[in-house]
Amino acid sequence: VQLQACGGGLVQAGGSLRLSCAASGRTFSVYDLGWFRQAPGKEREFVATISWSGSSTYYADSVKGRFTISRDNAKNTVYLQMNSLKPEDTANYYCASRLKGTSSYKYWGQGTEVTVSS
Repeated sequence: VQLQACGGGLVQAGGSLRLSCAASGRTFSVYDLGWFRQAPGKEREFVATISWSGSSTYYADSVKGRFTISRDNAKNTVYLQMNSLKPEDTANYYCASRLKGTSSYKYWGQGTEVTVSS
């Protein structure tokens, strides 16, 4: 699975952005998808995940209630709607996929940079 993320940019605190990640290659609908982020000088951290069917989602506490992950299997795309952005959300955001029923994310896209100004 090849993943291509986009949608990052510069936004003021309190604003919104929607990230997209398009997949190509193997059957998209059998993969769970996740978003991760890495801020400068920090380790990569989990943000959100959505199951292969779209029926289950899970969020990091730091983004719960502000971010929404969704997917469109017909378009082979996963989204991350980010609202009420905070300066601490500034990071490079990555999408990743794992085959359903497995625990490790095997395929990673390149990052898209999000900068939130105060």
